[in-house]
Amino acid sequence: MLLHFEEDRALAQRIAGAAGLPTAAIDRHRFPDGELKLRLPATLPTQVVLLRTLDNPNEKLVELLLVARTARELGAQHLTLVAPYLAYMRQDIAFQPGEVVSQRVVGRFLADLFNAVITVDPHLHRVATLQEAMPVPQAVVLSGAPLLADLIAAHHTRPLLVGPDEESAQWIAQAAARHHFDYGVCRKVRHGDRQVDIALPALDVDGRAVVLLDDVASSGHTLAGAARLLRAAGAASVDVAVTHALFAGDALQVIQAAGVGTVWSTDCITHSSNAVSMAPLIAQTLLTLTA
Repeated sequence: MLLHFEEDRALAQRIAGAAGLPTAAIDRHRFPDGELKLRLPATLPTQVVLLRTLDNPNEKLVELLLVARTARELGAQHLTLVAPYLAYMRQDIAFQPGEVVSQRVVGRFLADLFNAVITVDPHLHRVATLQEAMPVPQAVVLSGAPLLADLIAAHHTRPLLVGPDEESAQWIAQAAARHHFDYGVCRKVRHGDRQVDIALPALDVDGRAVVLLDDVASSGHTLAGAARLLRAAGAASVDVAVTHALFAGDALQVIQAAGVGTVWSTDCITHSSNAVSMAPLIAQTLLTLTA
């Protein structure tokens, strides 16, 4: 059975339909003081999948704790978390004494609750595998880069893929290889959440259709800075393709104001820019894990 919250219903139905799984919604009530009251089905099968994409993650992590512990009491023996977007993965090292390494803390927290985790393009930088960050028996990483590459190929004959920073290199290389696209990666120096300096790669962009591709768009300032430089260098067009459409605050407007045309994303996070679905690939993976 696939359990989900109401706001994840559409993605849950796509995944469950492709995997042939029954679904059930988790009822949620919020008390005046902010506490949550959740209700699951009264009995559960031995294998349960919980879908929860972890944008705006803080309250959702509490929900996962409450749901996972209760699911065990109701009969679940094997719990799989499907978190298309997995939060707190970027903080993988302490840069200052006393700084919390959130990846390690959240990873172990989830590993204590679940037998398996499926996610898409987690923001792993200095950690090579998801299992290092989250020591569960089964940790599966899927990628939206190939599907986004297919979409880009359908819209542009000879695009140039550009990663907005060095951390995007893994996704850029994967997407470019699928259709033999030319590609390059910008260099970035971050001065804060919304202030970055960017240098373009040594590529001739004049007259080219350029697509900025990354795993996540949050504030939009890195993508906007790269787009402005590409436009100034003569790019015929600049589009954006991302796996995770966080787009906090006015991020989408910031990107568009910098000269970006079309913005594409996967459905890992529900957004108006969703253009490709990860549901079939997630469903296929679930069937492999639960066979």
